[in-house]
Amino acid sequence: MPFAMPLAISHAIPGGALFAAFVLASLVLAVTPGPAVIYIVTRTLSQGRRSGLASVAAVALGNLVNALAAALGLAALFAVSALAFAVVKYAGAAYLVYLGVRALRARSAADAGGAVPAASLGKVFRDGMVVAMLNPKTTLFFAAFLPQFMDAAAPALPQSMVLGATFVLVASFTDCCYVLAAAALLPLLGRARGASAAGRYVTGGALIGLGVLAAVSGGHRAR
Repeated sequence: MPFAMPLAISHAIPGGALFAAFVLASLVLAVTPGPAVIYIVTRTLSQGRRSGLASVAAVALGNLVNALAAALGLAALFAVSALAFAVVKYAGAAYLVYLGVRALRARSAADAGGAVPAASLGKVFRDGMVVAMLNPKTTLFFAAFLPQFMDAAAPALPQSMVLGATFVLVASFTDCCYVLAAAALLPLLGRARGASAAGRYVTGGALIGLGVLAAVSGGHRAR
């Protein structure tokens, strides 16, 4: 059946006006700075544009996993099980704090005269994906946001996946813009005295602050 796949995809996409409204709403949400943007910009300022773009890709993949989790009903589990939500939430918060402490310890090693190699792109990607996946608020966000733009007469799973992927694409575009803007500041920061040490302070402090915010925040705002 050569037309089965295009037909299935067409059923997974809402009507033109509804889909356009979804893209616009996604753009507004994505461009508004939040924890994900702060994380990505922090990575860019500490290690450069390539690390920032690697973080964008990692966060996008982690968010796709969260969109799938919402579509498969894990959002309902997080909504009704305080224990499941707390375990994932605090695991993510603890990982952010760990990354921040690691950044501050790297600063101490540098001040002591030791060599502190920059993290590889693979490590940056892994950290970003873990941070994004260990955020149950993102799953709840998708579960609350996507159904507002879905057709009740069409299958829910294909629609949620298409809309989730669309949101991730829009967010990735705006995140890349933040990375390019932050990278443009790096030459200026590099010429400033003490910029390297200050950058490590900012990186470590920002990651620890995001971890604390993730632990104490009760809202569903994921970006």
